[in-house]
Amino acid sequence: MTKRIRVAIQIHPQHADYAAIRRTLRTAEEMGVDAAYNWDHFFPLYGGADGKHFEAWTMLGAWAEQTTSIEIGCLVTCNSYRNPDLLADMARTVDHISGGRLVFGIGSGWFKRDYDEYGYEFGTAGSRLDALAMTLPRIRARWDRLNPAPTRSIPILIGGTGPKKTMRMVAEHASTWHALFPDDPAELQPAIDALTRWCAEIDRDPHDVEWSLGLEPDNHSRVLASQAERYVEMGFTQFTFGTTGPDYSLDGLQAWLDWRNTLNG
Repeated sequence: MTKRIRVAIQIHPQHADYAAIRRTLRTAEEMGVDAAYNWDHFFPLYGGADGKHFEAWTMLGAWAEQTTSIEIGCLVTCNSYRNPDLLADMARTVDHISGGRLVFGIGSGWFKRDYDEYGYEFGTAGSRLDALAMTLPRIRARWDRLNPAPTRSIPILIGGTGPKKTMRMVAEHASTWHALFPDDPAELQPAIDALTRWCAEIDRDPHDVEWSLGLEPDNHSRVLASQAERYVEMGFTQFTFGTTGPDYSLDGLQAWLDWRNTLNG
């Protein structure tokens, strides 16, 4: 293992007042998590369908001021919801506010209710992936033209596992690949094989990309006890601990941090 193990948190921005989100973010940073993410949706993904919910990028601007050391980002931004050049400018601005701690997470989008209620064309899975493939070079080109420029080469995180389109974009553009929320390590082997093939085509080492996955709130202990070591053997080095409102339980997070610390030495 050459990369350090990292533990992140995804604070699901649903079913809670913002004060609870802020408190959870600050506690996670004090505990020593490496990164904090929200998600880019307009309605809760589970629990009461019309429960409390907050917008992602406005929140990231606040997080940039409310934290000092951890990376922050969206897991993941939906490509369909914002003009790519505007999104690039938003990311550059949060990058500056945070002092260079933004991770630019992006995916093609999937939650149909968001599209229907906010007036976006849903299309097909294929058309949304094609749109993302066109967007990524446009965002990177806009970063090159902005004044002031980003504080660093903003790392791009791409979420998904599709072998034909998503993994090609990961090979071409990503600093981090987020492999979603698997139930079993074996599920990810086809995506790993695809990433290896696409990287070979462009002469890139697939392990130049950080491999990441998410932990659903009810899977924290099970994955740590029975699967975490296998994921590391496969090449995964970032693990994202999910938690949801209204209470944002952090039970089990310290065990993940202790495991990280042991492996990192």
